[in-house]
Amino acid sequence: MLGMPEALFGKTLKEIEEVVSAYKMPRYTATQICQWLYRKNIISIDEMTNLPKSFRELLKENYTIGKVPPLTFEVSADGTKKYLFQAGKGKAIESAYIPDNDRHTLCVSSQIGCKMGCVFCATGKQGFQGQLDTHEILNQMVSIPEFPQLTNLVYMGMGEPFDNLTNVMKSLEILTSEWGFAWSPRRITVSTIGIIPGMKIFIEKSNCHLAVSLHSPFEDERAMLMPMQSRYSLREIIKLIKAYDFGRQRRISFEYILFDGLNVSRKHVNELARLLDGIRCRINLIRFHEVPGVPYKSPDDQLIKQFMNALNSKGIITTLRTSRGQDIQAACGLLAQTRAQHQ
Repeated sequence: MLGMPEALFGKTLKEIEEVVSAYKMPRYTATQICQWLYRKNIISIDEMTNLPKSFRELLKENYTIGKVPPLTFEVSADGTKKYLFQAGKGKAIESAYIPDNDRHTLCVSSQIGCKMGCVFCATGKQGFQGQLDTHEILNQMVSIPEFPQLTNLVYMGMGEPFDNLTNVMKSLEILTSEWGFAWSPRRITVSTIGIIPGMKIFIEKSNCHLAVSLHSPFEDERAMLMPMQSRYSLREIIKLIKAYDFGRQRRISFEYILFDGLNVSRKHVNELARLLDGIRCRINLIRFHEVPGVPYKSPDDQLIKQFMNALNSKGIITTLRTSRGQDIQAACGLLAQTRAQHQ
């Protein structure tokens, strides 16, 4: 094998078995390697002390663990931390650690930039710069000091997860498998703008929670905010969700960013109730936070409360997400964008 060493971290059990087989080692060696990678959080091949030293030396010729520390981080007054990771030459990605009493959530990125073009999104303004490999997705979790305290993981950072479907699904397999991190799928939520082919595979092959970025129940308004609406219509997205029985343990939620004068009227309440009728779900309302060059603003608190109460009165469980990290460039993508501008 020539070239740069390949990361072992981020490989599935099947992929590790292929590595082991190539070196003519016993098959159980793959399980041992997975335990070191995903249960003991090692950073070097030398730490795999139950493997023969000769095999470790051979592994080091072609492989590395593949974990890297963050470049830097910023801490908010509310305890939120935003981490910045290198992702290729001159490129960076973000993840955000959000403590909230006994809940410790990490928001991870799945791409460098994004190609979806949502008009309100700081990441979208960067354009698409590349896919994250599986080890780069999971590295955001294991390479921060808060890793042992994490209770939840959300794929709501930079990028569209289902536009990087293969690596995202591999990361979920590693997170939830007994040979991997053995997390419950109920601790993980994957967010999408509604990439229907990816949604279908995710729903069928994973038991993790699903969050769909909605932002308007009207096709034309949503298309104005999210250009991909023209390719994957809201009608087809809802049709797909209604075609599956998610059971009681799996949550479906709709993310709804609030834009003053645009999507918080009584007609929006009524249409949301009609659109989501028959789906056991919740709506997470999100205040819009200023992004340079974006003309929108958030409604005032009174209007937000009225909108939330109206939705709840329609029988839709609706909550308002607490704003976090306002003093450390809370909008996803701003920290990475700022670093790129200064390189």
